[in-house]
Order: sequence, then C-alpha cells, then structure tokens
Amino acid sequence: MADQPHSRPALDPQCQAVVDAARNAGGSAFQQPDFRAVRAGYNRTTEVYAPPTPELARVEDMQIPADEMNPAIPIRIYRPRNAATPSPVVVFFHGGGWAVGDLESHDAVCRTIAARTDVVVVAVDYRLAPEHPFPAAVEDCERATRFVHQSAADLGLDGSRMALCGDSAGANLSTITARRLRDGNGPGIALQVLIYPGADFTATGGSLDENGTGYILTKASIEMFRGWYLPDPATWAHPDASPIKAESLAGLPPALVLIAGYDPLRDEGVAYTQAMRDAGVAVEMIEYPTMLHGFVRMGRLVNMASVALDDVAQAIRAALRS
Repeated sequence: MADQPHSRPALDPQCQAVVDAARNAGGSAFQQPDFRAVRAGYNRTTEVYAPPTPELARVEDMQIPADEMNPAIPIRIYRPRNAATPSPVVVFFHGGGWAVGDLESHDAVCRTIAARTDVVVVAVDYRLAPEHPFPAAVEDCERATRFVHQSAADLGLDGSRMALCGDSAGANLSTITARRLRDGNGPGIALQVLIYPGADFTATGGSLDENGTGYILTKASIEMFRGWYLPDPATWAHPDASPIKAESLAGLPPALVLIAGYDPLRDEGVAYTQAMRDAGVAVEMIEYPTMLHGFVRMGRLVNMASVALDDVAQAIRAALRS
C-alpha cells in the first residue's frame, strides 16, 4: 500500500453496498435529527457491521473510581489467551464523533486487536457530548491512561509497555492524550495508532468537500458533531481539540496512521502525519484508497477491515512485544 495518497480507484464494491444500504434505509445513522437518534442508529449499525469475534481468555468490565473532582469511568479489559504475565497494554478510545459510541460499539474491534496481538486491551467509555462537551472526553482519556499505568501491577499489566489506539474521534483523543502525557510527566507511550483521525476542526475544502456527501460520514455530520462537542467556536483551534494546532509535536510517540481514500477526514490525517514527521516523530502512514470512513468497524461486510486490523496488530506487536 502506498505511503502517500494518489489518484484513487473506485469505491470498493463492499463499501458501495454499505452506502447503498444506508441510502435505502433513509440515510446513515449520522443523518438523524438529534443526538439520541444518532446514538440509537449508530448502535444498530454495530449489529450489522461487527464480525464474529475471536475467543479470549477473559473479558472484564470495571470502573475507574470517582473522586472529588471526577466521575467514575467505565472500562473493559480484554485478556487474550496467550498474553504474557504481566502483559503489555493497549488503551483504546472508540470513535463516534465525541458524541456516540461506547464499549459495545467497538467491542469486536477490541477483541480482534487483543487476539491478534496477544496483548491486553483496555477500552475506555469516556463521557460524550453534548451532555459533556469539550474537554470532558480529553480529561477522561488522560485520566484513564494514567489509571491503567498506576494500577498496572494490580491489573496484571506491564505499565512500561503501553500503546494508545483509537479510530476517528478516538484517534484524535489518542494523540491528544499522548501529547498531554508528554507535557505532564505522564507514563511513556510506545506507540500511537491513529485510525482515520480527526486532527483539525478548522479545516476546510479538500477531502471535506470531495468526500463530504454520499459516503456515510458527511461534511454536514462532521459540523453537527463539532457543534455538540465544541459549541464555542473559540475552542476549535485549541490543541486539545485540533492536535495539529499544538505548539510542538516533537517527542510524541511513534505513530501508525491509517487513512481511507473516501473519508472526509482524509486530508486531516495526511496533514497531521506530515506535521508529526516534520517534528521528528517516526510515522508510518497506510492508505486504503478504496475505503470509506468507519470501515474498520465493518468487518462483517467489508473484507478490508480485517486487513487493516492486521496492519494495526503488526505495529502493536512490534512496539510492545519486542
């Protein structure tokens, strides 16, 4: 697969079938009238998209305890059969526009990553907008990552071998968390896996227009999510919202960035990859030119989802198990 975007082939037929099915059903989950309807529609897609999942040794739900300043945060711990003791750990933040998604929406993705890496995955159920706008999700993700590190011994984990991973909004939160840990004397992160990340809420033109209608995630839905998560336009360029706006990206962990050719966010991922490289960060970027945004969740319908998760697993194994 190429390291730079190029003139693209046609949309993958399996992705086209997803687009057609959504259109025939009256529109994608992201085209509903309010956030509750969007959430319900997104949850229904999980049943359609998620493939059969591999068997693991154990899956545990628990909560990071509340304290005087912060609410409890639900997490789910995926323990593969062949994990080392103590195991390296991937902290996973789900996508969904900072407003939808939960532990269930990305359960199959997390199970697959755990099984293919033999590394424990900890998924984080951070607070969602619009009830909890920016910076609630950022605060929860950083707090969860610090908790996993601090509680590593109790959880049977190796806190010296940690990666962050997420898709879309979760990728945005992954790289922001990595930078906040860099700046806040946090634990070292060996790898950040950024699956079609949102990186710039001030972006205009380019792929936002080229892919802004007809491919599930639309320009209008991106603006809708931005309004819920960042109701104050003054925050759009804050580096904890738009990571490409950070004063410096130097010293961030090595990164794997996955880009989809038919994604409105494609250009943001490419630009953020280049910005990290310009700052001296080691970055591998893989483009899937015939894919659309969200395809990694669509393993039951889109074969390339499994290929992409193999690419993710290979990077995680190399970073955490060497």
